[in-house]
Amino acid sequence: MKYLSGNEIRQKYLDFFKERGHLVLPSASLIPHDDPTLLLIGAGMAPFKPYFTGKVKPPATRITTCQKCVRTGDIENVGRTARHHTYFEMLGNFSFGDYFKKEVIPWAWEFLTKVLELPADKLWITVYPKDQEAYDLWHDVCGVPAERIVKLEDNWWEITSGGPCGPDSEIHIDLGEERGCGSPDCGPGCDCGRFLELWNLVFTQYNKEPDGSYTPLQHKNIDTGLGLERVASVLQNKPSNFETDLIFPIIEYACRVSGKTYNADPKDDVSLKVIADHARSVTFMIGDGILPSNEGRGYILRRVLRRAIRHGRLLGIRKEFLVGAADLVIDMYGDHYTDLREKKSYIEKVIAMEENSFLQTLEQGTDLLNQKIDAMRKAGSTVLNGEDAFQLYDTFGFPWELTEEILEEQGFTMDKEGFEKAMEAQRERARSARNDKEGKPVLYETRHLKLGTLTVDEASKNGKVAAIFPAHDTQPIQNAKSGDELAVILTNTAFHAEGGGQLGDTGRLVSDKGIFNVTDTKKLPDGYTIQLGTLEQGTLSVGDEVEFEVNLKRRADIARNHTATHLLHAALKQVLGSHVNQAGSYVGPDRLRFDFSHFSPLTEEELAQVEDIVNEKILDAVDVEISQQELEKAREMGAMALFGEKYGKIVRVVNVPGYSMELCGGVHVSNTSHIGLFKILSESSVGAGVRRIEAVTGRGALAYTRELENLIGEAATAVKGRPNNLVTRISALQEDLRAEKHRADEMEKKLVAAQAASVTADAKDVKGVAFLAQEVKVQDVDALRKMGDTLRDKTGGVVVLAAPMSADKVNILVMASKEAVKKGIHAGKIAKAVAQTMGGNGGGRPDMAQAGGKDASKVQEGLARALELVESQIQ
Repeated sequence: MKYLSGNEIRQKYLDFFKERGHLVLPSASLIPHDDPTLLLIGAGMAPFKPYFTGKVKPPATRITTCQKCVRTGDIENVGRTARHHTYFEMLGNFSFGDYFKKEVIPWAWEFLTKVLELPADKLWITVYPKDQEAYDLWHDVCGVPAERIVKLEDNWWEITSGGPCGPDSEIHIDLGEERGCGSPDCGPGCDCGRFLELWNLVFTQYNKEPDGSYTPLQHKNIDTGLGLERVASVLQNKPSNFETDLIFPIIEYACRVSGKTYNADPKDDVSLKVIADHARSVTFMIGDGILPSNEGRGYILRRVLRRAIRHGRLLGIRKEFLVGAADLVIDMYGDHYTDLREKKSYIEKVIAMEENSFLQTLEQGTDLLNQKIDAMRKAGSTVLNGEDAFQLYDTFGFPWELTEEILEEQGFTMDKEGFEKAMEAQRERARSARNDKEGKPVLYETRHLKLGTLTVDEASKNGKVAAIFPAHDTQPIQNAKSGDELAVILTNTAFHAEGGGQLGDTGRLVSDKGIFNVTDTKKLPDGYTIQLGTLEQGTLSVGDEVEFEVNLKRRADIARNHTATHLLHAALKQVLGSHVNQAGSYVGPDRLRFDFSHFSPLTEEELAQVEDIVNEKILDAVDVEISQQELEKAREMGAMALFGEKYGKIVRVVNVPGYSMELCGGVHVSNTSHIGLFKILSESSVGAGVRRIEAVTGRGALAYTRELENLIGEAATAVKGRPNNLVTRISALQEDLRAEKHRADEMEKKLVAAQAASVTADAKDVKGVAFLAQEVKVQDVDALRKMGDTLRDKTGGVVVLAAPMSADKVNILVMASKEAVKKGIHAGKIAKAVAQTMGGNGGGRPDMAQAGGKDASKVQEGLARALELVESQIQ
């Protein structure tokens, strides 16, 4: 076998199938598009599910890719076996109703034996027992001997719920007897590791019906998957994937940072492999726009990242090291995945922030967990309480998987059921709080209504009522009367539905029978646009002709804010970097809100720069071009698609020439100058790695300016000045205030000194320690502390002060000199006991403590208790 690098294998595969008429597509993002069933892409075929099901037409009937994949279902085995990874690359070639078995089987054989030059006599094939066609192709066309073709019932691929399915055929390589278990039955399918599965060819030729039967598909498909790391391990003659050039340089880096030697200690090797594997996952996940969080794919990223950090600690690494590992990953993979180089700075910053944060969490959480483990050992218990595990997760951000892993390493387990109960209780509290705050939304459904395709025509002036629903019912009605709250569907409409963060239109539907006041417009899941509101007068019936009266003034305000979000998006990318992506928005007539991916607060300078760029584009008076394009052409033009949005074959492109181009179905101004003015109101955090900017434009900006003018005017009046000298007047008042405060402080010092002098004479000698306990009158806690300092320094012993602030509030202060502490005095214990006498609590250090009482009538009783404690504490 000839040596090939991982990059060479990847390129040879793509070139091989390109020569055979395949469209070479770049790897899809690890974030699944329009597939709520997946958190992350974990297989080469996953991005093509709509093509296999026939829901979407593929760009070509023959496609080949090298797909980035992340799987964490078996994460605890990473580093302990030769093949388990969280991140891996899957080479694949796909046919959508084009070629089938007689083409793909010989191609696979040719690629392995001719291009990669794998020894043919070491390759073994498995087939489904009833798939005689595949058997014959392997045997008769490719020349594989019958003894190396194994029939296995497991060679069948299908989804439990039904749908396209069929037999598959796997290609294995015999790694030699020394890798085997020695059993005479050892062969493909054995768990010993001698026979390594390289490639799986799936022949999708049936459809599993609801009754469990199988019917032949009219258009048969091919789906294959060849593991890049596995092939590399064979061609590079390595015992595991970790020793290949795709991973081993990261292990070498971890060795340099930790001072460990690979293959010297099995435990260290596990940690070194975990770091190398997880560094790849972390780098690619962040590169695809995933940010650490406490849910969904963000939690998977955080879990993998924190697991790598912990294994660094096991190797003795006490400093940040993952950024260096990520830099190495980018160097290794950047030639093929060029976006990694473009996002290098962003990836580094996200990792650095999360690593720095978790190192503190790890210290605290590990200490607490070790305390709990010690307590379990003493109690003879082997199971960590679920509530304790949840406390680690909820209070310290300690992943439960990490808790479970540490426990297992020391021979303990976790009460997973108890943990889940505690987690669900917290979710329920959150749900209750959310419902209390927001109330329950009203849902409108028309799943039983079939009216054909309805269109939105903004040029249209009138239409016909197609269906009417009571506002809180899903059953359609034929007629409505004045005062009824309704949901109305029209044959066509000029009202723009809510979508993409933009609010829906309002206005009126006017007929010769009545007037319907439209308070909102929404688009239902089935595609229908629905007008919501109240029938103000008259009647409304199915079939009525109505005239549209859209609130155009409100729509214009919305359009200003919507176009401004596009300008803002582009400005943020310009100022902060290409990693910025929209994460949500609100576009209303009053204001706009824009959420975006970024890892730190914006500085005042950055905010000013963003605001200036947007206003420059407004002042440039650029015409906004809106066109309908085919999706692929729009992408070729450079139009930016927002993640999570579903686009059809024909898309709407909103273009501010030379500055911003996005796919968008919302309303926009025809020229940027119509926006008027753009003003940022605030910038804040809304979650891990997501920032929010709120801003106003047009009339909203004018209203904001007037509000500021009014506030400035009121402030000027309050300080007896004018708006143009407001700062000077405030500065003068502040100077006067500082002078008055200085005089007040001096007076307070004199009063405290006088009061201290009057009570010092009451100090008692208790076993050689001066003791003073007094009820005093002070303005606040700060004054109480000053008096305590003075009395402690004068007496050189123990001072207990009780200051009643009201009938139900007493501030208690206990101070002790160093000499008193050496003789056994503990101010914290005295303060706690005195406070408890008055129905309160508190405590503190041996030399100083504060507490609070709730019953001022028991002050003297508390001070007497202090004397008892001082007598008992002095040694």
